Order: sequence, then structure tokens, then C-alpha cells
Amino acid sequence: MSFNLRNRSLLDLVDFSPREISYLVDLAAELKRAKSAGNEQPRLKGKNVALIFEKASTRTRCAFEVAVHDQGGHVTLLDAAGSQMGHKESLKDTARVLGRMFDGIEYRGFHQSVVQDIARYSHVPVWNGLTDEAHPTQVLADLLTMQEFGPRPLSQLAFCYLGDARFNMGCSLLVGGTQMGMDVRICSPAALAPPVALVAQMQALAASTGARISIETDPLKAVAGADFLYTDVWVSMGEADAVWQQRIDQLLPYQVNAALMRATGQPHTRFMHCLPAFHNLDTEVGRQVHDKFGLKEIEVTDEVFESEASIVFTQAENRLHTIKAVLVATLA
Repeated sequence: MSFNLRNRSLLDLVDFSPREISYLVDLAAELKRAKSAGNEQPRLKGKNVALIFEKASTRTRCAFEVAVHDQGGHVTLLDAAGSQMGHKESLKDTARVLGRMFDGIEYRGFHQSVVQDIARYSHVPVWNGLTDEAHPTQVLADLLTMQEFGPRPLSQLAFCYLGDARFNMGCSLLVGGTQMGMDVRICSPAALAPPVALVAQMQALAASTGARISIETDPLKAVAGADFLYTDVWVSMGEADAVWQQRIDQLLPYQVNAALMRATGQPHTRFMHCLPAFHNLDTEVGRQVHDKFGLKEIEVTDEVFESEASIVFTQAENRLHTIKAVLVATLA
């Protein structure tokens, strides 16, 4: 199966068809096998890629850099202090400059409108490395991971995302799972559920993809029969203590622990997390939360995170292979 995705931007998975997403996941698997076998063919020779990071990053930055280098291209990193975008130069002007110098641009930051404007004015492929609203490259990696570990094809698998589902991860997983025809369960307090308009849009799409969508508030009901349990951090860094306390009060019943894993009734259920995860006191943030709120673990227990059911590091590695697939498909 092959598609012409050359010069396409990846701003949100909703812009791609189910067949196009399947193609990217399958291409990622092919590139992963080639890298492992040592016979990867560089298809980005002579290509120059700009990486704009207004938010700090480990996996996204490393995956883009290694992917471009593996494929024979070159990268230029522009962090929050390394660009005049929005400070001394407008976003529109910066995008037009970068589009004259680079073959493609990755953006990781805050507002979806920014990555959309970069694509509009640069006239080169632009890839969303994370905004508040969407995280498409992460969900491609998640789909590859579920394809690798699932006991059945993607369309026959069930996953449950637990936590704050209003923003990038909850929304993008809802979109990606629906497009792949999966059994998609989003479980959160009602106040933290995905946007109503997005849910309605995905329910309409599910009529053609065969997806089953459940928006639940009861964790035990939501996880029953799930092949994968997925969670993310509950609070963005830098938010006030009052927000932390409110979110802990809301989401502690949604913590992924051994009891919740058993509640799936599936011995093969796997645990997923887009990382970083607060599962112990080995981080400064973890210690601060413990000192202020008395929690040693937050969204997932260390028992689950370090268990054989946890596939978070394969999931992290797959950021490389799926991002590489996007680059090859849109630039090569």
C-alpha cells in the first residue's frame, strides 16, 4: 500500500484518512526493521529540517534529530531563546524566511493556531511535535506500539485512556483510535472529558471506520476487557498548587495501579504512557508533590510502571520510527 504524501503537513491526525494513517504506521514498521537490520536506505540526503521548540522536549527532539540524521539530512534547532519569532519578528515573517531556507519545519509549543500559521506561510511541510490541542506524532507511535503488542489487528483492539482528556493526548488518541476502527474508551471526570464537538465528530466518523467510542466516568466500567491502559500526567508544569490539589482530588480514582490493571479481566493488558511519568520520588517534581500533597506516585504506581505489562519504553522508541516515517513520506 503506497500513498503520495509528499509536501503534506502533519498538523492534526484528523486531517489524514484512515488509510493514510495505516500507511504511515506500516512504513514506520518497515523503517524500524531496516534500522535494526542495518540496511536502512537514506532518503533525505540534501534535505534541511528546522526544529522549533518553544516547549522543552526529550523524546520529540531526539526522535526528530535522529530520524533526520539516519536518513541523511541535516537539522537546525531553534529553541525559545534561539529565534526572534513573535518577539522582534512576526510569526508570519519568520515562517516565510524559514520556508525559503528549509525543506520542512517541526514545531513544538502551545497553540494549534501557531503551527497552522507556520504551515500557511512557510509553504513547506510542517509537522506538529505537540501543541495544547494535538500530539499527532505521539499517537502514531502509540498505534505502532499497539500493533506490535496487540493480540489482534488494531481494529479489534480496545484501549482506555484515563485522566484529563480535554487536551492533546486525550483528544489525539480519540481521533487516532477512531480512524483505526478501534474500541476507544476515554475515562475521566465529566469536567475533564474531551470537547463535545470533537466527540460528535468522531462518533460520525466511527460510522464509516467501525470504531466503538465510549466516554466514561467510571474507571472499573471503562477498563473492562481493555487490551491497553493509557495515562498521562495530570497537571502541566508551572501551574499553581491549588490546581495540583484540585486535579489530584479529581483524578486519584483514575490512577493506574495493580487493582485497575486486574479489573480489565485480561491477563495480557499492557500499560502505556507518553512520558515523562511521575511514578516515584526520583524526580524534583515528584519530591515536590510528595512534600506538598503526600503522594509518592501520581498518575501511575511504580509497581505498574516497572512491571512486565509496561511497554512505555518501546512506545518511546517508536517515536523515532513513526516520526521517520512522516519525514520520509512527506519529504523523500
